[in-house]
Amino acid sequence: MSRRVVVTLQVRPDRLAEYRRRHAAVWPDMLRALRDAGWASYTLDLRPDGLLVGVLETEDFTAAQAAMAATEVNARWQAEMAEFFVELPQGSPDASMVPLERVFDLDAQLAELGAEDG
Repeated sequence: MSRRVVVTLQVRPDRLAEYRRRHAAVWPDMLRALRDAGWASYTLDLRPDGLLVGVLETEDFTAAQAAMAATEVNARWQAEMAEFFVELPQGSPDASMVPLERVFDLDAQLAELGAEDG
């Protein structure tokens, strides 16, 4: 079963335009590698201050990250993208992606409420 994963990174404010430009046409071999590694419905959204929010669906995020880490194209992409980020605690953008913890789910709570009401 696929699960949604949400991650954040901080893009340098002075590099936002170039970051957008690079993501307007990601290398075809990078796109295929992401798909083949199990990254589905992957989107990146950028706030004006540089907060980057990534959302993807995958069966196993750790396995999907490892599959990407094993590809040559990812090594090249991460090396080029590293300069765009304010802080990378794990050294590269992909390794620094830590899934956010979900603290609220409207649908789940409504379903629970409905079960109590029923």
